[in-house]
Amino acid sequence: MTPKKLLALLLVLLCLAPAAQAQSRKGRAPQTSTAAGQLWPVAKANAWYAQHKWISGANFIPSTAINQLEMWQAATFDPATIDRELGWAEGIGFNTMRVFLHHLAWQQDPAGFKQRLDAYLALADKHRIQTIFVFFDDCWNKQASPGPQPAPKTGIHNSGWVQDPGEPTSRDSAAFMALKPYVSDVLTRFAHDKRVLMWDLYNEPGNSDKKDTSLPLLRNVFAWARAVNPDQPLTSGIWAWNLQALNAFQVRNSDVTTYHDYEEPNWHQRVIELLKTNGRPLICTEYMARSRNSRFANIMPLLKKENVGAINWGLVEGKTNTKYAWDTPLADGSEPLEWFHEVFRQDGTPYRLDEVQVIRKMNGK
Repeated sequence: MTPKKLLALLLVLLCLAPAAQAQSRKGRAPQTSTAAGQLWPVAKANAWYAQHKWISGANFIPSTAINQLEMWQAATFDPATIDRELGWAEGIGFNTMRVFLHHLAWQQDPAGFKQRLDAYLALADKHRIQTIFVFFDDCWNKQASPGPQPAPKTGIHNSGWVQDPGEPTSRDSAAFMALKPYVSDVLTRFAHDKRVLMWDLYNEPGNSDKKDTSLPLLRNVFAWARAVNPDQPLTSGIWAWNLQALNAFQVRNSDVTTYHDYEEPNWHQRVIELLKTNGRPLICTEYMARSRNSRFANIMPLLKKENVGAINWGLVEGKTNTKYAWDTPLADGSEPLEWFHEVFRQDGTPYRLDEVQVIRKMNGK
């Protein structure tokens, strides 16, 4: 980790130290209950984490969907493919999927959208898999439109993925306040559903060069979620160490600390050691980029040794094209020399059998 990155992360953690120390003072009983609208006490978060097996899984979108809208809109919701692909995940011992939502799919048909979420959760539960739902996202294409989604662009990573709410709404407080009914409705419907492991309120806020302009929406989505007070913990994962204001808010307001790291093991180890000083359970909600030396063979054992949840990017190659690297498009659509993400081919065979053997071993299969 570069000194600049290390300093930025240390500044975030210094903001947390007084709260962590206050809960660990000798003679004070740890808090395990939470009033509505409040951050979980550290003891409650750790008790929640201890109730679960080691969290292991992938970010999931079916191979037939190019983005969140194609996954969740009524015309393209594909339970047969979801069932089949989650079956492959179960077969290698994965117990958790991180799944992105989109407010435009809800706006078209709130009742139908929630029915499809329930159908997805039923399929996941059938395969002994819990779900982390993600509400908002600052990554990739700035604008989304309901209806038929574009075809993938040949050889380009995530060519059709869309931000939520996207530009300019994410920067406009007057506009994004209209998103509160969406968040409140979905959270209220599934607030006590044990098939939902956790709520990831905002993926990579500040990405796409938005930086601190995403902070108002981040603050608001936490406030909206706290007002519902679901049984499940709330989080938003840190991902860029130079976004100090965002990082500080995310870590200080997340019941469980989550983060993204696509770096090699030595860097990743340092990140874990620093984030553990917060005292809360730790889950890596994105890792595994082969060409960056973030692999199942060297990162997954590290995460298990440190009791850090492990959610890699990608399960099955498909329309997202995330087997191609972020910045290395292949214009002819040929097979990359090495896949960037994904575990399975579309026929269910592993991309690399040795990797699947590592995954199964780590998951006790």
